[in-house]
Amino acid sequence: MRRRVLQATVAAVALAVVLLGFPLAFFGAQFVLDGEREDLDARVQRLGASIDGRLGRGEEIPDYLVEDAVQPSSSAIPAHVFVQLPDGTQLRAGEEVTGQVIEQPSRTDTSTVVTLTISYWDAYLRALQIVLLVVAASIVAFAAGIGMAVWQANRLSAPLVYLAASAEQIGSGQVRPRLEPSGVEEIDLVAAELARSSDRLAGRLAAERQFAADASHQLRTPLTALSMRLEEISMASDDEAVQEEARISLEQVERLVGVVDDLLSSSRRAHGGTTEAVDLLEVVHQQEEEWVPTFTKAGRSLALDIPAQTRVLATPGALAQVLATLIENSLKHGDGTTTVRARPSGTSGAVVIEVTDEGAGVPDDLAPRIFEREVTSGAGTGLGLSLARDLAAADGGRLELAQRRPPVFALFLAGVPKRLDPRVVLPTGRAVPTPRRRRRRRRD
Repeated sequence: MRRRVLQATVAAVALAVVLLGFPLAFFGAQFVLDGEREDLDARVQRLGASIDGRLGRGEEIPDYLVEDAVQPSSSAIPAHVFVQLPDGTQLRAGEEVTGQVIEQPSRTDTSTVVTLTISYWDAYLRALQIVLLVVAASIVAFAAGIGMAVWQANRLSAPLVYLAASAEQIGSGQVRPRLEPSGVEEIDLVAAELARSSDRLAGRLAAERQFAADASHQLRTPLTALSMRLEEISMASDDEAVQEEARISLEQVERLVGVVDDLLSSSRRAHGGTTEAVDLLEVVHQQEEEWVPTFTKAGRSLALDIPAQTRVLATPGALAQVLATLIENSLKHGDGTTTVRARPSGTSGAVVIEVTDEGAGVPDDLAPRIFEREVTSGAGTGLGLSLARDLAAADGGRLELAQRRPPVFALFLAGVPKRLDPRVVLPTGRAVPTPRRRRRRRRD
């Protein structure tokens, strides 16, 4: 929209400048040329009247009278003056004008011929000055129009960008974002309706989460009691048939517990609600504090290349877990310096976080299945990378093996555009620092 507003406004200003500037320049130049002709005619008439007056009184015509007509004022164009008196005497003053000229002859009542001649190019240069002045004014007007277009485009597009970011927050399950009034009535109406929808959505999500928590509690308690009872029956009975039935029943109960856990986890991931504007540099620094001693003991180093003020939309704990998984994976299977870097990805505002090292890389036979469960090179459980990929997907991101040799794991997340003011578009108190992990799970 911003581009369209700019294009429309600039086109309107350009059209106005063209429609007004060209006629103004043309008529201005014509007006100057006509003015010079009128001034030349007035000078001829004044000189002729002065000569007629002196001849009527029987006085001689002095040279200074003719010379004064050459340039009577500093603003007048110098002229060549030719005077032929009734007795045939000729008087001349000023330099001879060559080339294209503007000539103004006149015959007085005493049959005196007075002719003033000026250079056409001197008059044309004065007209050109008017044209240049109009062009300069047009450029100033065009620049002012562009400035106004940029201001107006920002005034109209910025609230829409904030609305888009607000919708992104709501889609991620955030509480009602804080949006300042834009001053544009229609946009403020949309923002108000978006806020009301956010309130309704937050209420529904809260109710569903409460239901999930209640269901988890209500199901786990009897299932746990049933499992304990089946174990007691199996241990107390000497009948092998009873023990076998108890074992089979216990396995079914455990599968049922697993199904309940999976359904609740899927529901939480589908509803989201945990993503925030996270300061990436702070999260990575926390990982650095945790992992540098371990890397030092192993004779290796951990390097960071994270631009300041980089914010991503993610779950703080999940993001820390994914980074810890990738760093630990590099520590176990890699070699040399492990580097964690972040950079923009594409034009959509996304951010890619890359974890790489100087090791031999991922084997070709393992690379296509690296994120599958229980797939490992033999030094882990095969669950870490799979869990990390699921955590990234729950936040709307993705985790990929971008390069096999040297190994590069890339985590793509939605970024918060730098041109957005987080104090305007994000809930109060964000971006959110992540708590430091107290325990470390065994990962690939």
